[in-house]
Amino acid sequence: MEGVEAVLLDLSGVLYVGDAPLPGAREALGRLRAAGLPVRYVTNTSRSTRADVAARLARMGFAVDEAEIFTAPRAALARIRARGLRPFLLIHPGLRPEFAGVPTEPPDAVFVGDAGEAFTYAALNRAFRLLVDGAPLIAVGRNRYFREPDGLSLDAGPFVAALEHAAGVEAEIVGKPAPAFFHAACADLGVAPARCLMIGDDVEADVLGALGAGLQALLVRTGKCRPGDEGRLPPGTPVADDLAAAVELALAAGSGP
Repeated sequence: MEGVEAVLLDLSGVLYVGDAPLPGAREALGRLRAAGLPVRYVTNTSRSTRADVAARLARMGFAVDEAEIFTAPRAALARIRARGLRPFLLIHPGLRPEFAGVPTEPPDAVFVGDAGEAFTYAALNRAFRLLVDGAPLIAVGRNRYFREPDGLSLDAGPFVAALEHAAGVEAEIVGKPAPAFFHAACADLGVAPARCLMIGDDVEADVLGALGAGLQALLVRTGKCRPGDEGRLPPGTPVADDLAAAVELALAAGSGP
């Protein structure tokens, strides 16, 4: 790493797991702010609105402004409005306020987030029928799983893959690892992608996605990171035990050419 001028941070698995901050994470963010390194929080989390995400972080002691949070559902909402779509929303109940006022009937598109218990047969089958009839499929991402306090849990990706397979379509991904998502966050920071460092616990969505978009990237061994994940990275990709160690590397790289 060299010449780091800004940092993108994943949330779940990097700052916290469940409702508990990871050891040293709050202090690590304090170090970034004290050093004047700007941060954006980029996440495919799709069970809550952006305001709810900010409030949850505040309850855990993270001082994060809502405007600093980039979520895949917000990117999807912008895409849906720009195209004038009426989506069938296969999403978590907690996310529905984010889509208030968006026309949904009759549906001519399908949007899939991490719907949790709302991934019922009836809901998936309705989405399937719309897709077979030609509706586009828009999804937050292809994340396979995430870590909760009691273990790993299925994310939206497996359900997106099931719909793609059944309907013979390909989803339009609006969150990580889509390059446009990373580039939008960099543009908001006013930093070139090559000068921006992505820190995450997901090899595919966070690290490989960022590298593919022209950013620098670092994997932390927390959250969903599993033994052996380092072996899936390009040679020379930095790895750190936790956010505190990652911030040390980022600050050192900030003084590079």
